[in-house]
Amino acid sequence: MEKPTGVIVFLFMFILFAAAQRNGSSIMENPFHVGVILDLTTLVGKMGQTSISMAIDDFYSTNSNYTTRLVLHTKDSGNDVVQAASAALDLIEKIEVQVIIGPQKSSQAALVSYVGNKSHVPIISFTATSPSLSSALTPYFVRAAFDDAVQVDSISSIIRAYGWREVVPVYEDSDYGRGIIPYLIDSLEQVDCRVPYRSVISLVATDDQIIEELYKLMTMQTRVFIVHMSVPMGSRLFRKVNEAGLMSQGYAWIMTDGLTSLVESLDPSIIASMQGTIGVRLHVPKSRKLDHFARRWRRRFQQENPDDQPAEPGIFALWAYDTVWTVAKAAENVKAINSGFLKLANTGNSTGSDRLGVSIAGPLLLKLISESRFRGISGEFLFADGQLQSSTFQIINVVGKGGREIGFWTPQHGIINQLKKNTSKEYSALMTDMNPVIWPGESTVVPKGWEMPLSGKKLRIGVPLLDETDEFVKVERNPITNAITVSGFCIDVFEAALQTLPYALPHEYIPFQNEKGLCAGTYDDLVDQKYDCVVGDVTIRENRSLYVDFTLPYTESGIAMLVPVKDSINKNAWIFLKPLTFDLWLGSLAAFFYTGFVVWVLEHRINMEFRGPVSQQLGTIFYFSFSTLVFAHSCSNSKQSEKHDLPQICRHLLQGRKVFQKMSAGEKLENLLSRIVVIIWVFVVLILTSSYTASLTSMLTVQQLQPTVTDLRELQNNGEYVGYPANSFVKGLLVQLNFDEKRMRGYSYSDEYVEALKKGSHGGGVAAIVHEIPYIKQFLSKYCKGYTMVGPIYKTAGFGFVFPKGSPVVSDISRGILNVTEGDSMIQIEKKWFGGRDSCLKQGDIVGSGSLGFNSFWGLFLLSGAVSTCALVIFLASFVCKNWHEMRDIDRDKSISQRLISWVRYYNKKDYSAYTFRKDISEASEQDNDGTCRSSGEIPVTLDDDPSNGRRSISNLSDVSCPQGESSSAELASPCSEAGPISIIVTDRRH
Repeated sequence: MEKPTGVIVFLFMFILFAAAQRNGSSIMENPFHVGVILDLTTLVGKMGQTSISMAIDDFYSTNSNYTTRLVLHTKDSGNDVVQAASAALDLIEKIEVQVIIGPQKSSQAALVSYVGNKSHVPIISFTATSPSLSSALTPYFVRAAFDDAVQVDSISSIIRAYGWREVVPVYEDSDYGRGIIPYLIDSLEQVDCRVPYRSVISLVATDDQIIEELYKLMTMQTRVFIVHMSVPMGSRLFRKVNEAGLMSQGYAWIMTDGLTSLVESLDPSIIASMQGTIGVRLHVPKSRKLDHFARRWRRRFQQENPDDQPAEPGIFALWAYDTVWTVAKAAENVKAINSGFLKLANTGNSTGSDRLGVSIAGPLLLKLISESRFRGISGEFLFADGQLQSSTFQIINVVGKGGREIGFWTPQHGIINQLKKNTSKEYSALMTDMNPVIWPGESTVVPKGWEMPLSGKKLRIGVPLLDETDEFVKVERNPITNAITVSGFCIDVFEAALQTLPYALPHEYIPFQNEKGLCAGTYDDLVDQKYDCVVGDVTIRENRSLYVDFTLPYTESGIAMLVPVKDSINKNAWIFLKPLTFDLWLGSLAAFFYTGFVVWVLEHRINMEFRGPVSQQLGTIFYFSFSTLVFAHSCSNSKQSEKHDLPQICRHLLQGRKVFQKMSAGEKLENLLSRIVVIIWVFVVLILTSSYTASLTSMLTVQQLQPTVTDLRELQNNGEYVGYPANSFVKGLLVQLNFDEKRMRGYSYSDEYVEALKKGSHGGGVAAIVHEIPYIKQFLSKYCKGYTMVGPIYKTAGFGFVFPKGSPVVSDISRGILNVTEGDSMIQIEKKWFGGRDSCLKQGDIVGSGSLGFNSFWGLFLLSGAVSTCALVIFLASFVCKNWHEMRDIDRDKSISQRLISWVRYYNKKDYSAYTFRKDISEASEQDNDGTCRSSGEIPVTLDDDPSNGRRSISNLSDVSCPQGESSSAELASPCSEAGPISIIVTDRRH
């Protein structure tokens, strides 16, 4: 009986031991105390609490082998900064929590992070997104969310895509609301968008105060608003926006992530008041895991908050879930480390924060949390610089019960329609890259972003006070009704531009005058006045553009001179010299002489036409040079001109003319090099004479209205007086160009210009008026005779309309100006105010033909000179090589100068080996051999000169014949004696 009893006792003890082991294992799990600070009465706080409790259950059901377990200690901050800090102190000091999740608001996190930094307890918040919070100042603060500043570029891209130039941020007066504003404004400036006003709404503002602020927005011109608020303030705002009528056609509302990510969880009445708004929120990739989580989360949230509206898990709920997983993993890794606190010595007068201990595991926990990386419900969950990194934002349009996706924004590609894994799209901010939007008022028309408020005042347009006869701006006052009427060219252009706008722009013209009815100052003073717009003859200047914005110019730009014109120069007796400048005349003469000399050198030894007395040879050279341009008809081809009783110089000129005629026919230029030189020279002469003829014809036939002055520097160097328009920037421009102020005279009216130009610089007037081109053209439309415009001498941008800096109307008016100037409207306006200007300016604009300069023809002279020089060098080289055996023995014992003279004399001889002389002898011999006798033939007889004995002899005597009527000096027997007397043509070899 003892054995069975012992066995039963043993089995019973074993079962008890096993049960004890199981209970001991659960008791032996390491508790890891974690504090949670949330505003449990808010939607975000309730959503976070649901996600945190779900995360605890899901984590440990998935990781059942973990020996640590998070023990949560939740505190309600009651939406108060001090209460949040007090809760953090209690959690650390009394419970000794190792990590605090929260707090919810950025203002609370700023103070709680200081407590965590003091005690080395990591503070990890999934809702504090203000950029003012930084882990650099409080390293134990970890943001399990993105910085609000990272979404500003996506918002500015939307602004740029729709072409809005002004926006008004509407934000709550808190750390969360104010934190994003500096970053938002900087981003908007990069897309050339201006912030004319900031609407700040206090957290304790009443509904009446909110309505009052909205009415202020209604009176403004801007129609684009960016709302950055927490869910409670945003819900209140949009209710009142809808009531005030600001959620209607023409308005555009953009929400930041704080509201957009929770839009599906808001009350249906709030969503109804947001219809037509657009917003940005972090894009969460879709997955089955996320869908499964969302279904469970909705059920659990409804169970925990049965009195609230059903909600959707927004990004904050997802971040809360992933944050718990991060803390649980870090807690498991530090389980072996003492998780206690080191108490600091009490100084007796310490504050509450000084009584806190320092967590031993804090540094390791911070390191593990910061280095955590995994793919959670919200996507890739990793930290950098103490916060989550964001990449892609989703752009939605609130329509119906929630948000409708219209596009995405990424830092690499900008706005895109659909997300694709592999896309080569460049960065874009185009409206076409988004789906169509339904705007407030169920409108599909993109709001312009700026409109004149119905209850606003008219645009105050300042106009300059000019002469009543001025065509640009005319200000007239009715003496009976005292009503002011403004008209003129500038006014008509402005009104025509307004007609192209798709909206009405009520306005009134206000003359820029003082109490006495006179002009109140200069144009710079006019621009500096606080007008909504300035219309008039205001020049676009760089210094003015620093303070105001100009539209595109609507007139011609530039500064020019108004000067008198000279009498026509065709009355000058020496006008035939005007077509060519002095340097071209000298160059032409040099080329004439040089070409004639080269041809003479090439032909002298082989061509009888280039021999004879020195006077004859010089006449040949000169006549050849000039006969290419002008032909001398004084020595004609008549028989009388061939008589020997003509003057010797005429015979020489006649001989030169015959040479030119023969050379022109290609008969008597014997040297091939000469022919090449003459061919090139004739080409040069053809171009030169044609140009001369054309220029002279223009000078003689076209009326010349030459300006008396063509250069401002000329006036300055000559000490002339210059006029300028009074109250204009032109005076400053002349001073800038170093013009003496004592030599400048100001005038106010065009009639004064006439009188000043008539008197001249030395008669109390001026030599020129320096003015803008539109004014000079206006002057020439009245006084078209005797004056002309020279220039422009300085570039300006022309006239433009002036608006305050950053005014959105500038772009619309500029487009209107383009429509006016590119169509018939501008032509009609110009005809109305400057009707006869075109015909008048044609006369004043004609300027005489200029003289032809050497620079226009130096290429031709270079070509001719190069060819002539090459031919001369080739000829001389050939001559020296051919005759060197004789030349080297001439006067060998004499000086170099004497030898050069002897060589020149040697060159002066005929070259009987040349083909020319051999051809003449051959033809004479053929005539002798035919057995006939000419009654009056001409037989060449050559006088041989023998320098050694000074004797002269006649060669070819058998060929001698005597001309009729003359006798020979010697009685010569000849078979042809009965035929009558013969003449002897003597050719002297010396020549």
